[in-house]
Amino acid sequence: MALNNLLNLPPSQAALKPSLPPLRTRPSSLSTPPRRPPLRTSLTSIRSEPARLQRVHSSSSSPPPDAAPSPPSSREEAVAQARSCLAAALQRPLNNSVPPKKLKRQRQRQPRLRAEIPVVDDSPGSLARLALDVFSGGAGVSRKGAPARLLLLWPSAEVLAVAVREFESSGDSATAHAQLGSEAPDALGACDAAVFVAPAPAQVEQVRATAAAADSKPVVLFNPAWSFDEEEGDAFGGGGGGARGFVASFDVVYSFTGLEVRGLLSKKRGVLLRRADGGESWVLMVENDGGAPEGQEFRVVSRLKKRPTIGEVETMLYNLMAANSPVTRSARFLREMVSNVTGGKAKQ
Repeated sequence: MALNNLLNLPPSQAALKPSLPPLRTRPSSLSTPPRRPPLRTSLTSIRSEPARLQRVHSSSSSPPPDAAPSPPSSREEAVAQARSCLAAALQRPLNNSVPPKKLKRQRQRQPRLRAEIPVVDDSPGSLARLALDVFSGGAGVSRKGAPARLLLLWPSAEVLAVAVREFESSGDSATAHAQLGSEAPDALGACDAAVFVAPAPAQVEQVRATAAAADSKPVVLFNPAWSFDEEEGDAFGGGGGGARGFVASFDVVYSFTGLEVRGLLSKKRGVLLRRADGGESWVLMVENDGGAPEGQEFRVVSRLKKRPTIGEVETMLYNLMAANSPVTRSARFLREMVSNVTGGKAKQ
């Protein structure tokens, strides 16, 4: 499905239960105005399409190592991809038994994972339904033949109450819930992994304290309520040992951001994607021009070892559009004409 269709799909008429709201990127991630007019980077919306179980299953499988990871074309696919990546990352630490004597001699490194599927709105109901779709049934992870026992930690009492109702109405009674900072010590002891759902920047120290109390159990940071640029700025302070260093210690197993870049004569839609099952790179992709081979809706612009800031993404996409704009192509043609007439080499 082409990205322009992906961004304008109608609301689902046959959605999974509970109903699936549209998906889009987090509004705060591209709120600053562009530095190079007329190029403009803006958020795009991804509307959910009718649920197609077969397609969701196929999208969750690992792509070939040399292939670019496929971005989701619907909310269902985003959920399936995130669950697949989280399950693969959680399965090993939850099923590797460590002898007690060895555990006493050497402290295990705590697995810290991060997943992001931004939604259209930040309402408690929307957030609770998304968490239900991703983490129900132990997020697809089994331990000793049963679904993993997850403790979901919510940012406020209001969101907690809505989430409990959503999970209970769906029939999921195995997942435990608590308010961040108010969880009972035995709740952490009874779970296999703790999930921090949409914590605010002011709650990072509470997240760190709870993660420390969980000892070597895996912890997951899901849809944190801040942008990456805020994270890289002064919101959490500098240095590797503070809150910023703690947040940076989470390995991103799944992240999706939709992009739209507008120039004078054209616009491009793109995706910044990281799937742990598709390699270690952050992949910046743009919509293919007309005439691309069937099934190749996107082409890779860049693969990066680190997550780029929105300014770096703007620069890469700006340069891409400038290099392929009709004005630039015309300028190159004129330089070649001058070179042919004078016999000299055109200056670049």
